[in-house]
Amino acid sequence: MRITTRRGLAGITTLGVAALVLSGCAPAPETTAGSDATAASDFLPCMVSDFGGFDDKSFNQAGYEGLQAAAGELGVTPKTVESAAETDFAPNIQGLVDQGCKLVVTVGFALSEATGAAATANPDVEFAIIDDNQLTETNVKPIVFDTAQAAFLAGYTAASYSKTGIVGTYGGQPYPSVTIFMDGFAEGVKYYNTQKGKDVKVLGWDVQSQNGVFTGGFEAGTEAKSAAQNLIDQNADVLLPVGGPIFQSAIEAIKDSGKDVAMIGVDSDLYETAATGNELFLTSILKQVGGGVSDVVTTAANGEFDNTPYVGTLKNDGVGIAPFHDYSSKVSADLQGELDTIKASIISGEITVSSPSSPKS
Repeated sequence: MRITTRRGLAGITTLGVAALVLSGCAPAPETTAGSDATAASDFLPCMVSDFGGFDDKSFNQAGYEGLQAAAGELGVTPKTVESAAETDFAPNIQGLVDQGCKLVVTVGFALSEATGAAATANPDVEFAIIDDNQLTETNVKPIVFDTAQAAFLAGYTAASYSKTGIVGTYGGQPYPSVTIFMDGFAEGVKYYNTQKGKDVKVLGWDVQSQNGVFTGGFEAGTEAKSAAQNLIDQNADVLLPVGGPIFQSAIEAIKDSGKDVAMIGVDSDLYETAATGNELFLTSILKQVGGGVSDVVTTAANGEFDNTPYVGTLKNDGVGIAPFHDYSSKVSADLQGELDTIKASIISGEITVSSPSSPKS
């Protein structure tokens, strides 16, 4: 576990590189392709994952499912390739370009540098990148989400549910796509305290300093479990792990502790998708990655691609929170009504939810 201060975009990219064990040159990517469907259309959509892989039950998987849904409607079979390390990004992207992909979707902020370089080198190929809004190439379309809005609702929920008056969060790496969840979560707790006259504390992230707890990667393992255990040891009874499979280690830590600790998932409704520990999820912060990818792929197939960012918000249902599932009888009877009111106030602008990492449309 590390305590890290989030830096500017260039610093974040450097940190991401340094935090990983880099491998040698990646081999030619293994792809999935179907000759019949691709022969029926000139449009071939493709996707490159980040380190989590397409079966991460979270971010990458949601993007993959969105690609598959759009491709199915279009009658084409996409090509996809998974990345095991940062050194895989550039060769994986180029491999898809070489195979005739018309649109290459890259999954995650970590692929920003490789995506920008590929877009510059291949101006006739269209690219879309999830969770990055800094690229300026005209053939790159950002797919971004103002998850601070939904995380605000989850923070309010966590504060309302907490019995100890302490909740905690930690992330994989301090990318904007991670810290935006933590910002919204902390601000939601703060709003609850203001409205209810309470003093629920947030461990693991400080909005003012943009400083918090990060594991150094996006894999389940010792660092992720240690971060969760540390928060549990400090009496946190709601945890928000932000970063793909690291939530799996939080489940292990909770079960090992024997304490009554709830979790909040990210990206997808983890109650529905997690292999184990489903009963621990109070709710999840939904980032409708699949819907965003599907929209962009379909638009590009229709010849209407542009580089205007797709921004998911509460207003367009691009973000939201999942049902309480097994916790429905455990939360306050008034909570859902309060959340509905808060959501409407965020949409109207009466409540402003902002983060340094919020996307600009």
